[in-house]
Amino acid sequence: MLPREHIALSIRDAESTGRPAIVAFLTGGFPEPDKFHELLCKVAEVADVVEIGVPFSDPMADGLTIQRSSRVALSKGVSLQWILNTLRDAVQKPKAPILLMSYLNPLLAFGFDRLPQAAREAGVSGFIVPDLPYEESEEIRGALDAYGLALVQMVTPVTPDDRLAMLCKQAEGFVYAVTMTGTTGKQVAVPDEVLAYMDRVRKVSSVPVCAGFGIRNPDQVRLMTGHVDGVVVGSALVEVLERGEDPVAFLQGLRS
Repeated sequence: MLPREHIALSIRDAESTGRPAIVAFLTGGFPEPDKFHELLCKVAEVADVVEIGVPFSDPMADGLTIQRSSRVALSKGVSLQWILNTLRDAVQKPKAPILLMSYLNPLLAFGFDRLPQAAREAGVSGFIVPDLPYEESEEIRGALDAYGLALVQMVTPVTPDDRLAMLCKQAEGFVYAVTMTGTTGKQVAVPDEVLAYMDRVRKVSSVPVCAGFGIRNPDQVRLMTGHVDGVVVGSALVEVLERGEDPVAFLQGLRS
C-alpha cells in the first residue's frame, strides 16, 4: 500500500464506525522538543491521522494559537530537518498515518530533490502546503508522487464549483475543506450552509473529505457526522497542550 493510500484508508475505517475520523494537529517540537515524539505516539493512539505543523516564522493561514506554538518551537531549534530526523530515528513508530503541514519556503529550502525520500524514510505519508496554489504545484506533486506521498488539496466555502471539482479530482489522501474564510483558531458554528458546503465537496470527491478550522467540541463533531469523513482539530488541541492538560482525554472527549 502506498503511504497516501494509508491516509484515506485510516479515515474511511474510522468513518465506517459511524463517526468522523479525527485528524489531530500538533506543532512540531511543541511544547518540548525532547518530549515531542512521546506526545506524538500518545496522540496517534486515539487520532486517526496526525498532522505535524512545521514551525514557520510567517504562518499566514494560522491564528494566534498556532503562531504562538510555532514561535516557541522555533526558539528551541525545531525545523523541518529536526522533525524528519526525529521521526526517522525513533524506535517506536506512531500508530496513525503522519502528514506534514508546511508552508512552501521550508520545503524549498530543504529541496524538492531530497524531500520525498527523506519524508518516506521518516514514515511521512503526505504533505499539506497551504500557500501553494494548485497551478504552481506540478514540481512538488511529481516529486512526491514518485514516492507514493500525498499532496492534500484545500478548498474553501468560496471555491467556485468548477475549481472545486478540479481540486477534488486531483486530491490525494483527503480533501481539506476549510469551514470558513480567514485563519485557524476561531470558534465556528455549524449552520446549515456549512453542512451544505460539506455535502457539495463530498459529492465531487473520490477521496475522504475532512473539515478543518475552528473544530473545538463534541457538539460540532456530532453535527458534522454524515456530512464529512473526518474533522481536523488544531488550535483547540494546541491550547490543551499550552494549559498542560491531557491531549488524549481531550481527543477522546470529541467522540462523546
